Amino acid sequence: MPETVTPAVPPTPPVPLSALLAREDLALRQIAGPADPSIVIHWAHTSEMADPYPYLLGGELLLTAGVHVPEAAGSGTYFDDYVSRIVAAGGAALGFGLAPVHDTVPRALVAACERYGLPLLEVPPQTTFSGVARAVWQLMAQARLAELRRVTEAQQSLASAAARPDPVPSVLRQLAQRLSGRAVLYGPDGTEVASAGREPGAGVRQALTDLAGVVRPGGTGTPGPTSATDTLGDTHLAAYALGAGEGFVLAVASARREPGDHTIASVASVLLSLLTGEHQSGAGAARSSALVRLLFGSAPEEVAPLLGEGGWVVVHARPEAQLPDAVAASALGAALGSPLVDLGREVVRVLVPGAREPEPQPGWTLGVSAAVEPREWPAADTQAARALTRARATRTPLVRHGARPGLADLVPPTDAEAHARTLLAPLAARPELTETLRNWLSLHGSWDRTAVALDVHRNTVRQRIARCAALLDTDLDDPDVRMELWFALRHS
Repeated sequence: MPETVTPAVPPTPPVPLSALLAREDLALRQIAGPADPSIVIHWAHTSEMADPYPYLLGGELLLTAGVHVPEAAGSGTYFDDYVSRIVAAGGAALGFGLAPVHDTVPRALVAACERYGLPLLEVPPQTTFSGVARAVWQLMAQARLAELRRVTEAQQSLASAAARPDPVPSVLRQLAQRLSGRAVLYGPDGTEVASAGREPGAGVRQALTDLAGVVRPGGTGTPGPTSATDTLGDTHLAAYALGAGEGFVLAVASARREPGDHTIASVASVLLSLLTGEHQSGAGAARSSALVRLLFGSAPEEVAPLLGEGGWVVVHARPEAQLPDAVAASALGAALGSPLVDLGREVVRVLVPGAREPEPQPGWTLGVSAAVEPREWPAADTQAARALTRARATRTPLVRHGARPGLADLVPPTDAEAHARTLLAPLAARPELTETLRNWLSLHGSWDRTAVALDVHRNTVRQRIARCAALLDTDLDDPDVRMELWFALRHS
């Protein structure tokens, strides 16, 4: 026997079988099968076929006058075969008309419906099949209207919640209330940012987290699903990706799943997408204006007043445990006192007003530049990058670029740069050699720490340094040579 099919549910609310039985004008009576209030009817269909299976979609109230029933049906397996095929096709209930063929419902049919758990309705002679079908569609129209009203009220309440001082928690509370379940907002790293509604069991909580991971962008560049659904026992689960792939996810767990629930959750996901994006406040507008002016060719010193007054410090930061994400980067910027954050693949860069002194941050390794004027931002970015490299190599939470005057200040910058270009010319075509030599000298010739700083094997460092010595035709063990090369590298 074929497996039971899943009903092809139409985009209208189903009708509870109990509501159809409650219609006094139909006078229907259930005489067999389960009296389960959760049984619903998706449509009504009339058929006098001995095997209706090929003509059913699932979810029907099948109506028959028993024209197809042979005279000797009660003594064989006819009714067993007939009912089993209806159940296999996903039929929801069977209605048997008492006229004009049969005066009573065959006892064998009643017994078969009991065995297979199919609700059997007795349709009295005065009730036409078309009248039953009309009643089904009337009840569907009423349910549809009630569902539209419920969805509209939910949309209005969600919009009002988004306008409150605490919009994200308010939207989640309203969503959980409307769906009679649990609503959770997950951050890009999979952690729970906010939640509302009754607390689910541990199994449901983990299943919800796992489902959220299905729609969260994986960083492969391939678009993933924007929503996903699942069930755990009697609990319905749903997850929705928020925004343009930033990694925030809305997940919902509820004990029931009504047709309008997806629409309500989709409205909430749109609102939360807007709320989790960058808030365009006055400061945000000023930052946007500064960015536009830079793109149109303005010099940094001309746009800097839009961002703040005074000097600036550049911070390069790298998390100790995992790659940085949007939430962690924003939190770091807030801790350092600046919204000017650039999230890179492995490093977060923060432009901090000079009046704020960056301090070590738990879970981060920081490299801090000297305080500079806006026209020196590119140089400060280089300083911060080198300071971060040194901090990682020495396993120090924070390293600041040295700002103390030295002998290099006695040489005019143009002369120092010309000298550096000449001395380092043999390495010009091999930037990886230049960077390796710079780190190796800054770390006092330590193979291991240089390897850590560059994320390469220590043997690679040895090979590169040997190649540098050969191309420069010099002895890198000589302190004077090292000093001269370090001077040149600082001006290259």
